[in-house]
Amino acid sequence: MEGVTEIRRGTLQEQTFYEQVGGEETFRRLVHRFYQGVAEDPLLRPMYPEEDLGPAEERFTLFLMQYWGGPTTYSENRGHPRLRMRHVPFKVDRAAHDAWLKHMRDALDDLGLPEEHDQTMWKYLTYAAASMINTPD
Repeated sequence: MEGVTEIRRGTLQEQTFYEQVGGEETFRRLVHRFYQGVAEDPLLRPMYPEEDLGPAEERFTLFLMQYWGGPTTYSENRGHPRLRMRHVPFKVDRAAHDAWLKHMRDALDDLGLPEEHDQTMWKYLTYAAASMINTPD
């Protein structure tokens, strides 16, 4: 993925995707909007055992920020993401995959990112959702 070049302290540096899309604020908005959908979803909500979705929202925000080139707070606090392992206790079938992507698409649409950035993020999110499926239909 191509970065935007900018001058920082007299040197040229490539911006990370994280910086290109607006940094922390953008990822917090994305994940907050996503969890608003999850909170009302009868299929997905039971996959979050915590009554308060806030901790899950924070973990997911930190993960995405780190993945896209932001701070490494997620790994510093939780170690390697091990996404498939962390999702093993939950039945993730095609219906859960589709519901997850629906809420994520809604959240991404609300951001109104430029098309190139939207497509880059959507490509990753659809790949990630597919890789979490652990139960046949």
